[in-house]
Amino acid sequence: MAQYKYGDYLHHSDHSAYDTRHAPGSPAGNAGIYRCVSCGDEIGIAKGHTLPPQNHHQHAPGVGKIESQLLVFAQQK
Repeated sequence: MAQYKYGDYLHHSDHSAYDTRHAPGSPAGNAGIYRCVSCGDEIGIAKGHTLPPQNHHQHAPGVGKIESQLLVFAQQK
């Protein structure tokens, strides 16, 4: 689970980018932290870089498929 110390630097948003599920190897539309919806594994990634491929981390049988969802978006000005 992502952690933070200074909540004053975070802003709540209901943007639809947080609802999209990304397949392994997909380009990251936003810089930030992505979380696997099935197992909770998290990764920080730069905008435009690709999310890890299918063989980067594996699930035990029955855990579900590997899909990443944006958890925290890093905003550039």
